[in-house]
Amino acid sequence: MGTLLVAVGSFFGFILAYHTYGRWLARKVFALDPEAPVPAEALCDDVDYVPTCRSVVFGHHFTSIAGTGPIVGPAIAVFWGWLPALLWVVFGSILIGAVHDFGTLVVSMRNRGQTVGEIAGRVISKRARLLFLTILFLALTVVLAIFGLVIATIFSLYPGSVLAVWMSLPLAIGIGILSRRRGTDLLWPSIGALVILYVSVWVGVYWLPIRMPSLAEPFNATVIWTLILLVYCFFASVLPVWLLLQPRDYVNSHQLLVALGLLVVGLGVAGVTGKADLASAPAVAQQVPADAPPLIPFLFITVACGAVSGFHCLVSSGTSSKQLRTETDAQSVGYGAMLLEGALAVVVILACCAGVGMGKFERIDPAALAAAGATVPEDGPNHPYWRPVVDAETNQPLVGRAAWERQYSTLWADFRLPKMIGAFIEGGANFLTTLGIPLELAVGIVAVLVACFAATTLDSATRLQRYVIQELAGSIGLRPLTDKYLATGLAIGLGGLMAMIPAAEKAPAGTGGQILWPLFGAINQLLAGLALMVVVFHLVRRGRPMLFAAIPMVLMLIVPGWALSVDLLRPETGYLASGRYLLASVAIAVLLLQVWMIVEGLLVWRRARGVIEEGYLPLPPRPAVRAIDAAPVSPGP
Repeated sequence: MGTLLVAVGSFFGFILAYHTYGRWLARKVFALDPEAPVPAEALCDDVDYVPTCRSVVFGHHFTSIAGTGPIVGPAIAVFWGWLPALLWVVFGSILIGAVHDFGTLVVSMRNRGQTVGEIAGRVISKRARLLFLTILFLALTVVLAIFGLVIATIFSLYPGSVLAVWMSLPLAIGIGILSRRRGTDLLWPSIGALVILYVSVWVGVYWLPIRMPSLAEPFNATVIWTLILLVYCFFASVLPVWLLLQPRDYVNSHQLLVALGLLVVGLGVAGVTGKADLASAPAVAQQVPADAPPLIPFLFITVACGAVSGFHCLVSSGTSSKQLRTETDAQSVGYGAMLLEGALAVVVILACCAGVGMGKFERIDPAALAAAGATVPEDGPNHPYWRPVVDAETNQPLVGRAAWERQYSTLWADFRLPKMIGAFIEGGANFLTTLGIPLELAVGIVAVLVACFAATTLDSATRLQRYVIQELAGSIGLRPLTDKYLATGLAIGLGGLMAMIPAAEKAPAGTGGQILWPLFGAINQLLAGLALMVVVFHLVRRGRPMLFAAIPMVLMLIVPGWALSVDLLRPETGYLASGRYLLASVAIAVLLLQVWMIVEGLLVWRRARGVIEEGYLPLPPRPAVRAIDAAPVSPGP
């Protein structure tokens, strides 16, 4: 019952915050106006600037921001206990993360849909623009490497998920063309596509699991999948948003909401029946391995996207601000989508604690069973066969605290993405089995959920990296890289190169994203602090209240910098002491860029108050509707 109470209490807190704090920000601070001009209409080009209804933009925005960050981050953070992670997710989402996303979305809409980096060049200084874009470039390179690796890992470990993930692409293109040519609303076609998508999950799990054969090194299955995904990202990031990005994200948003709904209902059933018990994991861990970092400050950068994420400012100012049809839609898209991501992070915490405690299981390859002379499942050689993990001494299935400790006892000594992702997939699948869903199908549903989250973030990040490269190239005079095709090629080339590097001396190729994973959370949170700095300067120049953003800004500048410094200088295990000079050089570069940008802000703070920035170019007002235009047309005699 405790599991259910925690879930209900957290969800109620998010709903209450949206209708109180979120409404106050929308009405009193940002003064959203339904009649104000918006970039989507004033600058409409049918490629990036496309006026779109709120529900479609919400689907795109939510699926883009809610990648694997709110899954992997909380899945690691419960290592210190579920209570600190839960408190940071709930209060961090409400007071910091949603404020960050909402603020950057509104500021971008009022600056012609420009990115936060471009706006920083005006509200702070020209040097701040270059510094911000450089940090964005580093952060997105890490995102592309890691998220490509995450999806490739899921495809390799859960082949039943592959068909459904790829099936969503032609479905989305078909819906986009249908909507464009006939003006059809996306809702009903997307529901039809959703049905096909779930049928594809069933077919992929039971009849058509797609396994990528490993070739000679370095072309193992993970590398091949990563290369295929990067090729897809190239085309997805240069196509018009109405053709693939919007309909795909809309369909995926429905799929993700259905999967999350199933998880929540399964969680409720498991909680009421007592099958799921939060006591399976410690509320606050009393003992952690010596090589694990301390709870403070590392909790705040480990949870990352589940509470606040600098990556979200790129989605808010890079794509969503160019699509909203009215300013008042920004509360739902900016503030509401982040709260929904916080709800996802709560579900992940409960799945990785109470869900994992319901029992661990492992996949057995039927072909390996047959080769060993064991009985093959009756459904045939393609049927996924799962069996419980048993205790070596008692020969009984591992449940409760024993199951959780098996999952988390060696997390830091055995730092691997598959283990982190597997904690949520296993725990979530256990929740779904309480609804009568077979374990193998439940695993497929949750694996598709994670892969679709990561996929939508991956190609959105590629599009955003293209914007950043074009802006950087224009600033330093590299004219060829202002071309969107060359900029996109460079974006996926650098991300792919990073992903291809082996994570360790004896590690296989295609694990390079893990090298920079320890830096991801810190860079991501620092980026959030810098984006909040831009929001604060925008408000200060207009004489608007800004303390609600200034306090989170200070926190997000201090805590990640603190964590980076500890990682850099820690005796024996720090980047410098252990000889991890790539990590050390990136950490030092990010810290120097952060300090430099803070100095730039301090230099202009006094003379910025009440002074609109030079070069600010507001959108022209919407044309007034004349009475004769608004009157109904007479049908005539």
